[in-house]
Amino acid sequence: MEDHISVTSLIIVLVAAFLTPILLKRFRLHFLPVVVAEIIVGLIIGQSGFNLIEPNEWLDILSTLGFIFLMFLSGLEIDFSIFKSGKRKKMLNGRPEPHRFGVAVIIFIFILVLSYLISLALSLAGLVGNAFFMTLVISTISLGIVVPTLKESELMRSTIGQIILLVAVIADLVTMILLAVFVSFYEEEGNMWLLLLLFVAGVGLYFLGKFFKNQTFFETLSTGTVQIGMRAVFTLIMILVGLSESLGAENILGAFLAGVLVSLLSPNKEMVQQLDSFGYGFLIPIFFVMIGVELDIWGLFSNPSVVLLIPLLFLGLLLSKLIPVMVLKKWYDWRTVAGSGFLLTSTLSLVIAAAKIGERIGVIDGEMASSLILLAIIACIFTPVLFKQFFPIAENAEEKKRLKIIGANQITMPLTKEFAEEGYEVYLYHARPNHSGELPGSPDFTVEKLESYAIEELQSHGVFDSEVLVISTNDDELNTNIALEAADSEIENIITKVEAPTNQAMLKEKGINVFSTIFSSRAMMKAMIASPYIADIFATREEGLMEVPLTNQEFHGMKLRDFPFFGDTIIVRIYRGNESIIPHGDTELQLEDRLIVTGNHENISELEYLLE
Repeated sequence: MEDHISVTSLIIVLVAAFLTPILLKRFRLHFLPVVVAEIIVGLIIGQSGFNLIEPNEWLDILSTLGFIFLMFLSGLEIDFSIFKSGKRKKMLNGRPEPHRFGVAVIIFIFILVLSYLISLALSLAGLVGNAFFMTLVISTISLGIVVPTLKESELMRSTIGQIILLVAVIADLVTMILLAVFVSFYEEEGNMWLLLLLFVAGVGLYFLGKFFKNQTFFETLSTGTVQIGMRAVFTLIMILVGLSESLGAENILGAFLAGVLVSLLSPNKEMVQQLDSFGYGFLIPIFFVMIGVELDIWGLFSNPSVVLLIPLLFLGLLLSKLIPVMVLKKWYDWRTVAGSGFLLTSTLSLVIAAAKIGERIGVIDGEMASSLILLAIIACIFTPVLFKQFFPIAENAEEKKRLKIIGANQITMPLTKEFAEEGYEVYLYHARPNHSGELPGSPDFTVEKLESYAIEELQSHGVFDSEVLVISTNDDELNTNIALEAADSEIENIITKVEAPTNQAMLKEKGINVFSTIFSSRAMMKAMIASPYIADIFATREEGLMEVPLTNQEFHGMKLRDFPFFGDTIIVRIYRGNESIIPHGDTELQLEDRLIVTGNHENISELEYLLE
């Protein structure tokens, strides 16, 4: 009978987890994070609702494993490449952009200090018991909410997006470590020095993992039924979780550390997707549904002090983030600053972790733990919505590269549409009356009519204010003259169509890229006859060649075999000045190298971001 009850409860929980995202999609509840919806569904089927679930050993084990795996994925989500300082560019207002890491550290220090002051005030008012513990609760930020929201808003690569992400990453790392230290101090049998053994073991396992990762035989065991990489990850999690518990620390610290180590080892994207699929497809939904099942909402609201405490804590969460982000007012407008503060207020997994740990060690009671979980749910529902309402996303999204094309014809018009779809800010200029206004069926760009192609006319329309300029009229001399004029402007890349060999040579000497329709057609036809598969690389968008410049000092002198990320990309050639280099494992990268790569467009974009 007991087995029957346990299986029935497990089935109900799994069905609830399965139906939750379907219902969210069906009713278009896009503002609600899936994990929060799972907790709400747990409330409905648990003791606050229909009380359909009978707690048992099966659910306890799977829920605990879900919690451990959630902490592992939280550590895995940390991308340490964002700590590297890239080039500081000028913003649209002409001012230099903020130093991302420095500003993020300052903001988090303010968050920590202000969280302590708010916690101290609540403690003096008799609403909370331990001010240090409550400081950790208030200062946490949920990477699981911040990362998807930034991605959805196309802000991940913008300066403000990187600052928000860095603050969240620092908060995740620091609060997790401080929570472990707090537990070690608070528990009588705890010994903070034993935590050092855990980190020493972590460092040792990191170097061991790095050694095995570079072994060729390891790659041969990564496919088919062996999947040695996945086995290594789960072994690492269990070793560090077991070691954490043996040393008197929390098991989630070991899981989080395992995630951090795997992230540092730069796993391939396919493995990360498999881990995400397993975690968020099975174990983690069980954990979040069970959080709701065990939460007694009606019992909470029967206590007047809790009714007062939850709004005060929510206000404390808001103030602890909105006031520190005022540092950003030096560079951004009020709406951007306020939106950033609201997004940083979102908190979930670490608050739930802290609530469960605090209840276990006796620093808070069950009622307070439930209050903190409810607080996390409220914060995750409202703060992403407030972020979207306040943050001027269109103005702060990734800056698009400007591409201006002179001459509307059968070649340039399809190219204009393709580059507009790939995220370029595209302008197409023409001096023919039969192509005026917006191009029918292409809302991504507008064809602008010129009176003529005279230099003065082009200047008055700001044609030379661009990163890339393509000149493709049907007049060779006109193209040559415009290109020579454009060479005096600060344009990164000037491309012009010229058929005359003498003009081609002159323009190339001035650093202008030249193409000839006759030569290009002949070369492509020759390639198709002699090597049709090689010709496909040039003709297919999905497998085309792209140039990625190296401007990040971090990778100067690094051998290709030691490079942390290539994903599904292959380096075909490296151009260094006028030298063409065939790459191999021992090839050392140098600043200003131009890497010619082919592969998945998403991975090439990541590579571009890493090397810039």
